[in-house]
Amino acid sequence: MFGTLNEKLEKIVKSIAGRATISEDDLDITLREIRIALLEADVALSVVKDFIDNVKSNIVGKEVLKSIKPDQMIIKLVQEELIKILGLNNEPLNIAKTGITKILFCGLQGSGKTTTIAKVANFIKKNSKKKILLVSSDIYRPAAQEQLQVLGKQINVEFFDHQNSQSVEAITLESIKYAEKNLFDILLFDTAGRQVVDDKMMEELKTISQKLKPQETILVADSLTGQDAANIAKRFNETVSITSSILTRVDGDGRGGAALSIKSITGAPIKFIGTGEKIDQLESFHPERIANRILGMGDIVSLVEKASENIDKKEMEDLAKKMSKGKFDLEDFAGQLKQMGKMGGISGIMSMLPGISKAQKLMAENKISDDVINHQIAIINSMTKKERADPDMVKASRKIRISKGSGTRVQDVNKLLKQFFQSQKMMKKMKSTGKGGMPSDLLQKLQGNLPPNFNN
Repeated sequence: MFGTLNEKLEKIVKSIAGRATISEDDLDITLREIRIALLEADVALSVVKDFIDNVKSNIVGKEVLKSIKPDQMIIKLVQEELIKILGLNNEPLNIAKTGITKILFCGLQGSGKTTTIAKVANFIKKNSKKKILLVSSDIYRPAAQEQLQVLGKQINVEFFDHQNSQSVEAITLESIKYAEKNLFDILLFDTAGRQVVDDKMMEELKTISQKLKPQETILVADSLTGQDAANIAKRFNETVSITSSILTRVDGDGRGGAALSIKSITGAPIKFIGTGEKIDQLESFHPERIANRILGMGDIVSLVEKASENIDKKEMEDLAKKMSKGKFDLEDFAGQLKQMGKMGGISGIMSMLPGISKAQKLMAENKISDDVINHQIAIINSMTKKERADPDMVKASRKIRISKGSGTRVQDVNKLLKQFFQSQKMMKKMKSTGKGGMPSDLLQKLQGNLPPNFNN
């Protein structure tokens, strides 16, 4: 997400960085370039106009151009304005202290609404002991009801079976009664989507909202729709008063216009972003961290959180012990690749490191992708236990067998082995380990590819 905007803003920031003085003409050129970058990222025009006006008035009002470090002050003000339009703070779901919390989800068909509801249920379940009930009022698409039921089973969350009722009002009232009778804490309510926003859909949604009286009304919007997502949000907000939004498919959105528009248009915070299709690929939305990503400053806090959530500490400690004895085989190498996958793969990790555009270019130039990692794991899985323990025995005939078994080429097997032996050599040189088994000098070894201000 924000790949295109990030690359452009990084260039703009770099063009003024380190300059002792910045004239008003320089400022106008810089702000014009930022305006173009935002518009090309499909940010709503009204949002862009307010953004530029606010940044300029702050720069002039605070006499930034006459300050000792005007370049740093301008970058800081741009960052602050980005945080402001993204929502200032991370806001959690509004969960009632007593009684049933009812959360209504709405959005267009194809926005990923049903899957997102299951993701939210999974998120709540992982972070609390709340008893959750899933409800679908989509009487037009039985497949949508079935999808939510199947997803509910995957995460062991109950689905309300309304016996194919054709009345959304009846489904709403019956689900509330069922939730009260069976002492559920949270009711997540799915609604029908449409290809376009229409009056019938809005009247139906209004009826559900009036009967349900939800504590939260969440708009699920596809980030790929850009500023159209903001226009859609405005229409939904006028009908049922949106309290928050969730952006889906941010992993496929290189522009970020929806995220930078939707909060300003509705006034409602973005609470989550969907980062992939898997049930656990839902992240809390932190405006400051996202603003830092946009400006190429990275998001190390989120990276550390992902690591603590997904990395098996015992596995890392066992690996550290093996490394201290000079042992590191292909089984361990595969384990490291899988740990990276749990953290969102190489692309997910790189997107949180400072200098994101540089990192992405490096990945593209070296043809590094999550697919390559999956192929490497497949190659290792095609080896025998002896071969994984002793890679030196993998010669010509074995390589041919392994490549056929993994659906790859012999060159791919050679490349994997070369990478492994390089890693093994590096691991043997590491004598000390940090928390969770992370090699303490690994960061230094990566330092050549990181920007100078990484540790600042």
